[in-house]
Amino acid sequence: MRVTQNMLSTNMLKNLSNSYSEMGKYMEQLNTGKKINKPSDDPVVAMNGMGYRSELAQVEQFKRNTNEVHNWFDNTDAALDQATQAMQRLRELAVQASNDTYDASERQNIAAEAKQIKLDLIDIANTQVNDKYIFNGTNTNEAPFDGNGDPINIMNSNVEIEVAKGTVLNVNVSAEAVFGSGALFDRIDNFITKLETNTGDIAASLGEIDDDIDNIINARADLGARMNRLELVENRLDQQEVIATQTMSKNEDIDYAKVITQLITQESIHRAALSSGSRIIQPTLVDFLR
Repeated sequence: MRVTQNMLSTNMLKNLSNSYSEMGKYMEQLNTGKKINKPSDDPVVAMNGMGYRSELAQVEQFKRNTNEVHNWFDNTDAALDQATQAMQRLRELAVQASNDTYDASERQNIAAEAKQIKLDLIDIANTQVNDKYIFNGTNTNEAPFDGNGDPINIMNSNVEIEVAKGTVLNVNVSAEAVFGSGALFDRIDNFITKLETNTGDIAASLGEIDDDIDNIINARADLGARMNRLELVENRLDQQEVIATQTMSKNEDIDYAKVITQLITQESIHRAALSSGSRIIQPTLVDFLR
């Protein structure tokens, strides 16, 4: 087959164009730090990247969910701590009032403080966080108790939040577990009545207060166990995030040393092609007329 001047020129231009394309690819990789910049560059890498990004996004969402769980846990724990302190103070008052040397006026003074403690406990039972009542189950829009400590519309359902794939945590503490759906306030009222009338068995009220304190402590212990589990879940999420990020980086990010070497090699090939092309293509009549 006869090789014409036109064939030589066409092939040289085609090869030079391919060489420019290769150098452009390496330059773009160095600029972006990514192996591909559009799915057509490598469909397999692109599809894998979509999967890794989806996994990473899921982990990040679960971590945001754990922040919400922390909000519930921390505020509930603080409320239970305040309730425990209030009940312990009420117990101290009951111990004082059980002393037979106390007269009616002194018990009246104790009753006045006990009333204030009851009001504080009602406020604790109606604790709101982000406009949500944390002791009323899923009915977070309504207060569980009125100003007298009587139940309004108590819901003991669990508030559940997914913190990992297949892992759901109950984030709330029910009013039943802590306040006995209002029974605690009834017992405090009974204790106050005994103080105001200077009659009745104060020791019996002391035993009831001890039982209520135990209930609060047990509820707080259960909450603490869930908080410990959340910490374990967070550790796993942190590890999953690191692994997902590393996997995505290995899939998409370039090896700078390798790409720079490839670019330098391609530049050398391109220069050699230009030099060879200038010698292979024969001079034309125009060159002689210059």
